[in-house]
Amino acid sequence: MLPMLLPRPPAISVGEYRHRRDALMAQLPGNAAVVLPGAGLMTRSRDSEFAFRQNSDFYYLTGIREPDALLVLLPGRAEGESVVFCQDRDPTMESWTGRRLGAEGVVAEYGIDQAFENAVRDERLTELLTGRELLYLPLDNAEAVSMAEDALQEAQAGLRRGRPPLKGWLDISPLIHAMRLIKSDAEIALLRHAALISAHAHRRAMQVSRPGLSEFQLQAELEHEFVWHGASGPAYSTIVGSGANACVLHYIENSAPLCEDGLVLIDAGAEFELYAGDITRTFPVSGRFNDAQRALYQVVLDAQQRAVSAVQPDATLADIHQGVVHDLTAGLIELGLLEGEVQARIDDESYRRFYLHSTSHWLGLDVHDVGTYRLDEQTPRPLVAGMVLTVEPGLYIPSDDDIPDAYQGIGIRIEDNVVVTDEGHEVLTADVPKQVVEIEALMAKK
Repeated sequence: MLPMLLPRPPAISVGEYRHRRDALMAQLPGNAAVVLPGAGLMTRSRDSEFAFRQNSDFYYLTGIREPDALLVLLPGRAEGESVVFCQDRDPTMESWTGRRLGAEGVVAEYGIDQAFENAVRDERLTELLTGRELLYLPLDNAEAVSMAEDALQEAQAGLRRGRPPLKGWLDISPLIHAMRLIKSDAEIALLRHAALISAHAHRRAMQVSRPGLSEFQLQAELEHEFVWHGASGPAYSTIVGSGANACVLHYIENSAPLCEDGLVLIDAGAEFELYAGDITRTFPVSGRFNDAQRALYQVVLDAQQRAVSAVQPDATLADIHQGVVHDLTAGLIELGLLEGEVQARIDDESYRRFYLHSTSHWLGLDVHDVGTYRLDEQTPRPLVAGMVLTVEPGLYIPSDDDIPDAYQGIGIRIEDNVVVTDEGHEVLTADVPKQVVEIEALMAKK
């Protein structure tokens, strides 16, 4: 029997995208403009392209998924403050690659004030930017910078005709990224759904796992589940690391056979409506932890659960990470992998032999989502309701001569997606088990 499809949450409304554009323009000085290109197609080989994925900032402000689009925001413009340039309607190309929105479609479907096709972009863009004194654009985008340079040349040429000078340009990205850091209810619903799809996939991988399979076969099960439930696919390159491969943090070859008596670490998440899930679970290929695996796993699990419980308004990721470092270091000492006092091993960073990364990152339209982690160099950013983050401690034990044989080559990471609420937090990924007894019980149901 085929699995039931998960019910889809509502799409983000046209009104919410309009509100975001208005909120961004409200932060700009008078007589400014925003120039924000979308993403273009990228050649994969010869005449085939990679699957298109829209630029996250452009999508956040428009909801438009077509390639080669450009958003221009013009605060105070009587004819309309939001303008989009889009692909030309072309019946021949549309018979090959599908319907294009065209200018009328952009306005009708996405609530943009005015739209033009790209065939007239150069001419129209010059008109739109004439008289604007300050441009805001993503400074890491060469296309946007080139447009600003062209606008500067046009403005200099117009000085003789009494036009206001273009004073220069600033980076729009920090303003957009600060907005993206706090998710709306509609965004959280999409992230919850991406997490639910991801959880279903991880449960499926646990139940399918057995000696004799290879890493790529678990990858196939995961990604099948993503697409079956309406995700576009993985939100990032799927990691399936069996045995010592789990100690490679970004292992994506997924080509080795599963270790019969070992653990397998899966770090995988679905992308749904461009929002990312990001789950890591570690479990025994055979369905049963041995004593050493269980002991090390419990150290990571205890640290992870305490870290999740610490997520609440006014907490900081720095404090949560320090708590994880303390718990992991204490566990390593208890197991005999480190010696001495906990604080001494933290101070000399001995723990970093086994724990190399931070505990959390933001999650949203990008799997490592935008937004600063500090208010300034000295002050960690306090959590507020609407932020979404991962909590993902891990231990990675090298196969070195001074390590007891039972622990060599074991890599364990446990990762959940957590949204900060007014009351504390919500774990979006609770549908995939992480307790030892729960994992073993699920895997026994094969």
